[in-house]
Amino acid sequence: MLQNPRRARQVAALSLVFGAVLLTGAATGAWGDPGGPPHRPSADTAPAAVGGLPADPAGAALSEQQAEHLLAAGGDRWGAYYSAQEYAEFSQGLDGRYPGVGLSVGRGEDGVTEVAQVAPDGPAAAAGIAPGDRLLRIGQDQADRLPVTEVVARLRGQGDERRAGSEVTLAVRRGGAEVRELRLRRVLLDSRQVTAEQLGKGVLRVTVRGFTSGVADQVRAALRAPHAGVVLDLRGNSGGLVDEAAGTAGIFLDGGTVGSYQERGETRELTAPPGGDQRTPLVVLVDGGTMSAAELLAGALQDRSRAVVVGSRTFGKGTVQQPSRLADGAVLELTVGRYHTPAGRSLDGTGLTPDVPAGSGEEADGLALRVLSGLGTLA
Repeated sequence: MLQNPRRARQVAALSLVFGAVLLTGAATGAWGDPGGPPHRPSADTAPAAVGGLPADPAGAALSEQQAEHLLAAGGDRWGAYYSAQEYAEFSQGLDGRYPGVGLSVGRGEDGVTEVAQVAPDGPAAAAGIAPGDRLLRIGQDQADRLPVTEVVARLRGQGDERRAGSEVTLAVRRGGAEVRELRLRRVLLDSRQVTAEQLGKGVLRVTVRGFTSGVADQVRAALRAPHAGVVLDLRGNSGGLVDEAAGTAGIFLDGGTVGSYQERGETRELTAPPGGDQRTPLVVLVDGGTMSAAELLAGALQDRSRAVVVGSRTFGKGTVQQPSRLADGAVLELTVGRYHTPAGRSLDGTGLTPDVPAGSGEEADGLALRVLSGLGTLA
């Protein structure tokens, strides 16, 4: 219920303008990922879904400032406006390569910003940054005082910095060691998001950094390696394309519900195809950097009693964004609803509570192996 008449008028005006500017239709099915776009907190979206929309002439008169004012007036935390170039660069990150330094971050319950993953052969790895290191500053700003989404955006670059060859200054510390000031040069990174490694005793760890196009197939290919148990590592995974997250869930489920979302009062179901592997013991690793589509995947496997979830509480972004293209090629995204896990839980604002709490880094890794041992995987 709106208590402020001025606020009510703003929201009414917002609805009228959006009604003229945006095309109606089904949500794209691409959710999540506040860290996905290179510079602002918004949702990953399917490029084909937006690219196929005809332009609405009414959108020609809507400037970036007007769009962002209307988003603020409507209280849409995850809504966003992209110029045509910005959205093209964002879409490129979903399908190809993107500029960055090769690390992902998460935030624990104590508010500390930590390095969750480091891409092999990237600038961060070359500088000696490792998972578990604390990220203290980006430029002159303290990382702990910035939203995780803003941290990710600054790592990837903003404006003219969003290109290979630009530099970013970081301050990091490992344990009680001295603070290291590092200047990293961004490079074009491969958007391949899946890696796999044998942990011994028949355990295969499959790490998924984000749900870009083709990730479900990459996970399926990784699982062709011999294994008696699987650790699915979603730490630092900021989400992405929901179809890829649902497809990944289907690898471990024999059909049935993966989740659902409300779109303008109508419930839309996400289901897994039949024939998935339901026998291999499975542990899912999560942390404060696990967001959106990654939370949906972890929640589905938890609700369906298919996996034991280990780690710390996840980020808690459970809303659905729908993109629409304006007449000048810009894209406007609006939140159209929330998603729910198979048990009907909304994770928005609360996150997912693991079955087995664990700290970060090696502590969580070791606990995951012990859990698999309890499931009968390890000799």
